[in-house]
Formats: sequence, C-alpha cells, structure tokens
Amino acid sequence: MLRDLRKYAAQTHTRLIVGGVALLLVVGLGLVALLYGVPAALMGLLCILGMLVPIALVGLVMLLLDVIVKKSRGE
Repeated sequence: MLRDLRKYAAQTHTRLIVGGVALLLVVGLGLVALLYGVPAALMGLLCILGMLVPIALVGLVMLLLDVIVKKSRGE
C-alpha cells in the first residue's frame, strides 16, 4: 500500500495549527476570564482576532502564489 506523504504532512500541519489556535482560545481566554472576568476575556478575544487577521492574509497570499505556480507548471 502506497502512502502520500505530502498529503499526510499537510494534514498534520493543518491539525497542529487548528489545535494550537483552539488551545490558545480555550485555555488562554478561559484563564483570563477566570482571573480577570468575562469583559477582559472578550477584550482578549478581540486582540487575538486582530492578531490572526494579518496571519490569515499572509497565508492566503502564500496559497494564491502556490496556485499560480502550479498553474504555470501545468500541474
């Protein structure tokens, strides 16, 4: 049985990123809410979302570049 290691690696990276973001949101905001209250946790959520916007934009640009390169190669 053959395995597609590139697909497996991409799937693993995606799972790690989603898990890290979920951990940040649940544990981080949970601790902030526990120690400082819900309004502080909502402000923390706003800050986290503000941080994720530029990261998502860079990811989208990289994905677009990947699509362009694959199209120019004829893949």
